[in-house]
Amino acid sequence: MRPTTEALWAALTLAGLLQLASLASSLDSSVDLSSRNLSSVPRDLPHGVEFLDLSHNHIQQLHQGDFQNTTLLRGLNMSGNILEGIDPGTFLDTPFLEDLDLSHNRLRNLSGQQYLLHTGNLLLLNLTRNSFVTMTLGGSFSSLVRLERLALEAENISVGDFKNITEVKLQTLTICLGEELDYEAGSLEDVHAQRLQIASTSSKIVDLLLYTDALSLFDEVELMNLTGSYRELSKQLSQIAEIRTSHLYLTNILIKWADLTHYVNVILQTSITHLESSDVVMYNLPYKDTYVTQKSKMKSFSSRRAVVKSFFFSQEAVYNFFINMPVESLSIRHTAIIHMTCPKSQSPILQLDFSHCALSDTIFSMVEEQQILECETLINLRKLILVNNNLKSFQLLSQRMQHMKSLQHLGLSLNSLYYNGIDECLWPPNITNMTLSSNRLADSVFKCLPEGVETLDLQNNQVSVVLSPILKLENLTSLNLIANRLRDLPVCDGFPKLNLLLLGSNSLHAPSVNRLETCPKLRTLDVSYNPSTCTRALRSFIRLGINSERKTSHTGIELLSWPVEYYCTYPEDVRDTILKDIWIPEVTCNVGILAATILYPAVVALLAIAMLCHHLDIPWYGKMIWQWTRAKHRARTRQAQPEDLIGVEFHAFVSYSQHDTDWVHDSLLPNLEGPAGGLRLCLHEKHFVPGKSVVENIINCVEKSRRSVFVLSAHFVKSDWCHYELYFASHQRLSRGSDSIVLVLLKPLPQYTIPSKYYQLKSMMGRHTYLEWPQDQAKHRLFWANLRAALQADLPNAPVVEIEG
Repeated sequence: MRPTTEALWAALTLAGLLQLASLASSLDSSVDLSSRNLSSVPRDLPHGVEFLDLSHNHIQQLHQGDFQNTTLLRGLNMSGNILEGIDPGTFLDTPFLEDLDLSHNRLRNLSGQQYLLHTGNLLLLNLTRNSFVTMTLGGSFSSLVRLERLALEAENISVGDFKNITEVKLQTLTICLGEELDYEAGSLEDVHAQRLQIASTSSKIVDLLLYTDALSLFDEVELMNLTGSYRELSKQLSQIAEIRTSHLYLTNILIKWADLTHYVNVILQTSITHLESSDVVMYNLPYKDTYVTQKSKMKSFSSRRAVVKSFFFSQEAVYNFFINMPVESLSIRHTAIIHMTCPKSQSPILQLDFSHCALSDTIFSMVEEQQILECETLINLRKLILVNNNLKSFQLLSQRMQHMKSLQHLGLSLNSLYYNGIDECLWPPNITNMTLSSNRLADSVFKCLPEGVETLDLQNNQVSVVLSPILKLENLTSLNLIANRLRDLPVCDGFPKLNLLLLGSNSLHAPSVNRLETCPKLRTLDVSYNPSTCTRALRSFIRLGINSERKTSHTGIELLSWPVEYYCTYPEDVRDTILKDIWIPEVTCNVGILAATILYPAVVALLAIAMLCHHLDIPWYGKMIWQWTRAKHRARTRQAQPEDLIGVEFHAFVSYSQHDTDWVHDSLLPNLEGPAGGLRLCLHEKHFVPGKSVVENIINCVEKSRRSVFVLSAHFVKSDWCHYELYFASHQRLSRGSDSIVLVLLKPLPQYTIPSKYYQLKSMMGRHTYLEWPQDQAKHRLFWANLRAALQADLPNAPVVEIEG
């Protein structure tokens, strides 16, 4: 790896650029004039500018008065110009200047930077990549009493070069190694900085004397852009008598696996307590396990954005090296690891962080002889963070962690976790904090939670109803259900100690305040950003909010974000209105008042109408008149074609049981035939031809009749011949229309009394309107009129004769 110059300076000035960006509060306060081919500072700069970027131009000199109009200037980027001189009074008019980047220019004398006398508020100063021969800082540097970050580069560093910043308490000193460096041991003793950054160029290695001083004088040391010489650094590290450094950082490095593991093993045997690497490229990775020392003072190891350049190697060997490190905290983040093995022996690790990786549900497990073995050596682990991985099965994860008896904090956000609600979960008993936000967990998740959980974060999932767990979560005090699918407040029967409940951004239209009575310990509630429906059902909730604001709620509940984040979405006339400003009349909420003013008169009127209708039998008359009207309408609109009436001699074929013969002869025929009715009726005892089979007679009668009338009774459904007649008539209906069958219900015939073999009759009674024979004689005339209207039709003028054989 040969890091480019741009990458090096981006790393050196990243913090400064972030700070400058935060200073720019609006577009007017930030002016970008980079790469504009400028040869001098423009005179028409806005008065309100706070951050000015003049990088990558051709400015050779800065003069007094160049910034007289920019008195609010806080950040100035002059990198990448051809600056050779800066007048001492250049920054007289910029008393608020905090960030000054003069890197990549042609400044020559560090002891002659007199302009710094007027930059007493500087926090960040970058002077790298200039033409400084010696690192001797002039007296003007002593005025930078607020300076926090200083970046320098020179060919020679000698004892006494930093004496003028002895009183300056730096956060970070960055020393960039040029093509040549002559370093005198002890030169950094005058520097007081929390962290020393040593940035290598493309080919320059770290000077071993500088390396020794760095580890002996500074609490934090960062080695940047290394490409080699790791064996020399390891050897030198093992020879340092007294190491002051507690935090060692490796940034943007290229390293062989053997060099990395050797260097880590050496560090493990020193007093360095924290090792952190970022942007590491590894190659020549192993095929078998690498030794890792088991005696160490190091507390934590952290790695970010590690990548490999080897295609063939043992992933398990790589994972084994890291998981078996004798540290209390292990963190591997933003790295494409797909699995993590289990420590080979009882591990001292207290905290694991594998965030933003590619881990699957097989984590920590191993397969041996076709059997899955769970990890039993992480018994000291207290905190496990697995944010943003490829985890899916919530229940399988409980199996993976069942032996982690000390686990208290579990972070599983930003995965694809789901739970089927069936398989048993096996969580260890001491988990108190569980973060499950941004997964695919639904209502069933409450059946798969550790019993002792105290803080539960289910934000951004798919929970619509909070189910009471099988075993009560006796210790749950905080529940976050923001951005789920809840439609009402949950019931707290399973959470007796619940103190904090967050329900923002759900689908709560009218929260049922009475449910809060099941939450005796609840003190803080958030129901903001819900689509409130401002009707009477919301009145109790609005009262809760107002009482919360006045501190007069008898429940003692504080409603978070009230009243500004609670507003109406319906009805339209009050959309976006703050709930506190909505007035819902008492009459719309008080059931007693509503009954007295609206419901009572309405009920009385309905009862009176119902009694009158019952007394006058109006429903029956209405039904019969409606059927008569429909029959007349069909007769007018459905005129049969002449060809359809060929062979038709009767208005209707009457099918009935022998037990109902008296009614047919005494009532039906007198009212439908002859002068009274004018209809031609076909009856079996009159028109069946002797010698023919019953079936043939039925078919002939049905075919010669325009319609078929079935007199239904309990006797009818017991007659097989009636069943045949109904069967053939139903087939005729397909050719002559749905009104070819008329049902007359002689006596009530419940559906359950009809045998299952009469499925056609059941179907017809369900679809067709049938005529009921009224017991009241006063209703008979309307009944016969209705039946005649249903059967009335024009027939050919053929004589009515007996059907011949």
